[in-house]
Amino acid sequence: MTDKLTYLINYLLAERNDLGNISIPDDDGDKFRLYRSLVNIRPADKADEQYLCAEDEFLTACTAQKGITDVADLCPAEDGIYLWKGDITTLKCDAIVNAANSGMTGCWQPCHNCIDNCIHTFAGVRLRRKCNEIMLAQGHEEPTGKAKITPAYNLPCKYVIHTVGPIVQGRLTAAHCRQLESSYISCLETAGQNGVNSIAFCCISTGVFGFPQKKAAEIAVLTVREYRQKHDIKVIFNVFKEEDYEIYKGLLGGS
Repeated sequence: MTDKLTYLINYLLAERNDLGNISIPDDDGDKFRLYRSLVNIRPADKADEQYLCAEDEFLTACTAQKGITDVADLCPAEDGIYLWKGDITTLKCDAIVNAANSGMTGCWQPCHNCIDNCIHTFAGVRLRRKCNEIMLAQGHEEPTGKAKITPAYNLPCKYVIHTVGPIVQGRLTAAHCRQLESSYISCLETAGQNGVNSIAFCCISTGVFGFPQKKAAEIAVLTVREYRQKHDIKVIFNVFKEEDYEIYKGLLGGS
């Protein structure tokens, strides 16, 4: 795959005239970081079919190498609800949720370790282009608590549902809690409208957006339980940190 990665980097570099003279490193890890950085800062322009085919092959192989987890192989923590710690970009289910910003076109900071960046990186450049088309048609930034759905492209899931959670600066308020609840409801309703039978939630707003983790988890679990009383959908709570795993573990499985 090294030759394919070199091709992708050369294509991305040839698109730009503002980066100076960048040499491609020999080390595969450094080479991938350069590729990811170039993807992260790439405008939402159309790429040619040769590039897209090469990107599809490369990213599909990358995800397969990381290892894919199928929701069908998970054990529920309670009826219809699952808890899974891992990389959400390797989860095979109908839809995963992306904690997006109001611009809704991904994280533009090279190699930033946020979920928005990871999802856009491993989905491929078509995801940003699709998100941009949606936002141009909408004509304004995405409101907090709403959701949009796109194809997942090179991810093992079928769809990505993008939502903008609340930003907490200082004291947590009742309005913040209502906005976070709205994000979960909007994602679930969007899933239902699009025939999604399984959806994986990340920990919306608990990263750089500053929402307290335990309270966010309480809202997430309560909202999902209430929704599932009237709708048959599998819900996976995906966590990356051990602290979040323990919080959700304590909340799930009981009444």
